[in-house]
Amino acid sequence: MKQPPGYEDPTHPDHVCLLQRSLYGLKQAPRAWFKRLHDFLLTAGFSSSKTDVSLFYHSAGVSKVFLLVYVDDIIMMGSDAALVESLLRRLASAFKIRYLSTPGFFLGIETVPSNGGMILSQHRYMVDLLQRSGMTDCKSLTTPASVTQAVTPSDQPFENPTQYRRIVGALQYLTITRPDLAYAVNRLCQFMHSPTDDHWVMVKRVLRYIKGTLNYGLRLSPSASTNIHAYCDSDWAGCPVDRKSTSGYAVFLGSNLISWLSRKQRTVARSSTEAEYKAVADVAAEVTWMVSLLRELGLHTGRPSNLWCDNLGATYLCANPVFHARTKHVEIDYHFVHDKVASGDFMVNFVSTKDQLADVLTKPLPGPRFTALRDKLNIVDHQSCA
Repeated sequence: MKQPPGYEDPTHPDHVCLLQRSLYGLKQAPRAWFKRLHDFLLTAGFSSSKTDVSLFYHSAGVSKVFLLVYVDDIIMMGSDAALVESLLRRLASAFKIRYLSTPGFFLGIETVPSNGGMILSQHRYMVDLLQRSGMTDCKSLTTPASVTQAVTPSDQPFENPTQYRRIVGALQYLTITRPDLAYAVNRLCQFMHSPTDDHWVMVKRVLRYIKGTLNYGLRLSPSASTNIHAYCDSDWAGCPVDRKSTSGYAVFLGSNLISWLSRKQRTVARSSTEAEYKAVADVAAEVTWMVSLLRELGLHTGRPSNLWCDNLGATYLCANPVFHARTKHVEIDYHFVHDKVASGDFMVNFVSTKDQLADVLTKPLPGPRFTALRDKLNIVDHQSCA
């Protein structure tokens, strides 16, 4: 490190200090802290996950304990309460910790008990977001994005781009428990570099939707099935600026939604089949990672995962090894879906557009359709489920 101001050595002004240990605030500190915690957990009998480096698991007979690390915030869960208590005492012997009992509030996410399961809610975070944006007393709306008004660049730049970036950045964290906001927030993030007055109007529309859904959260409940199934969709050439398509997917473990995405594709698709095929490739990569994690933890059933797509051409392309002229230009990294289908890891099936749950992640929808899909994604009002 450089010599601190006022403590320079006059005889060696160009010398630097040698770090004997990591100091809080330096870029080396997080890595040094994680290495110390990692080494201790290994000595305590935990195994480090190869799929997710922040996850550790401990097995003792039929009992399992999982420990998830986010910097210095740690959540531990397991099937044996006595084993969890024992591991917590061992952790407290090496580190100064605060044991907060059953997690009710973690990283801004509140857990609300509901009918044998729980609802993940960011109610306090949403209230604070409305206060910071001056929208506490605004009128609510039923959808976060307008069906008739597209998000396009305009000539009038927004007078306070820093505020735009701060609010939209905060909205990104809100999508952790609110997949119904994923599409609207994704579109707004595409104009961070030069927001306009029209874009700020769209931000306020999202905030007005949040105002009417402050008590909504993601419901997780016990499920008889542990099979993975996913819905993927694409809005072909939906962006009026560059005509790129928007992909979206929703992945379920049993009846619980565990992963979702709304993202613009990297390249321009020349057909709806190509756009849908790229969406299938995106969800296939995510499901492959999830299967790898579940298999490592000993929780995978071994059954093939079902991927649901509402484009017949894309479903045929996943199983048909013959590439027609219209698909010769498709990038090779999207064709790994063929290998997954051929090996029996995936089954790509056709689903009707009206039953396509990922539709809400690719385009703005009218109120009734949006509400119906939101309910199917397990986004519920925790007050009505109490």
